Amino acid sequence: MLVGCNEEEVIDVTITENGENDAILSPENIFLSKLKDEISVAITEQTAIEADSMMLDGNFKDLSVSVGFLKDVKVDDTLIQQIIEDSIKKVSETENVTISEEDITINIEKY
Repeated sequence: MLVGCNEEEVIDVTITENGENDAILSPENIFLSKLKDEISVAITEQTAIEADSMMLDGNFKDLSVSVGFLKDVKVDDTLIQQIIEDSIKKVSETENVTISEEDITINIEKY
């Protein structure tokens, strides 16, 4: 005989890589998170640049993406810009977000 048993409530929570709960993230932040992941993977796959030698930042409100590389990393700006544009298209289609290419600002920086 079981006395004092309580049923436990099971809550399904998806945790993102940065440890935040997707349920409380805004759609814009989820989009930016997925975009950063896509850009990072695409750059490392299409170039010899390691993910830990770059910094990614973005702003959905201003539609801007910034990619920073260490000073000693050889970067083909045209290739990086194309990778970012392709990543934006891919994530936009996946997330059903319409973004005009003319509205996007891409910054490639050395630090």
